[in-house]
Amino acid sequence: MSDHDAPPARARAAAGALFFDEGDRVMLVRPTYKPSLDIPGGHVEPGETPYQACVREVREELGIRPPIGRLLVADWAPHPELGELILFVFDGDVLGPEARARITFADHELSAYDFYSVDELDDVLIERLARRVKAAAVARDLGETVYLEHGRPILGEAV
Repeated sequence: MSDHDAPPARARAAAGALFFDEGDRVMLVRPTYKPSLDIPGGHVEPGETPYQACVREVREELGIRPPIGRLLVADWAPHPELGELILFVFDGDVLGPEARARITFADHELSAYDFYSVDELDDVLIERLARRVKAAAVARDLGETVYLEHGRPILGEAV
């Protein structure tokens, strides 16, 4: 089979938001369906854009409707069990005390949240997610959007 005969990639997409507190710490949530921490977000549904999915997932998971800002990272991150994935992380900016007081876990997908410094992420997240979240935090600080593969920036090197 030549490259022209190979089927095209059929990646699933997911989108999430990176929220911060006033101390510039990142919000991580505790899902009820897996043991590891995560950021708020989920899979893109048919007919939905990644941005729309992010807004919807934040509303469903946290019960709030904060403004969601620009794209921070797009990460091509195939998973051995889930197949090809493209993951989008958007800037949720600072969630102040008023917004945090309105958080509810109505859909029961999450049970808690807390804020962590970027320096703590390697200790509390799985490796590929820690790389993605740290890259998103740097992109936010620099006012950039970054393309990643497996959570690592691609710096224009030849393949």
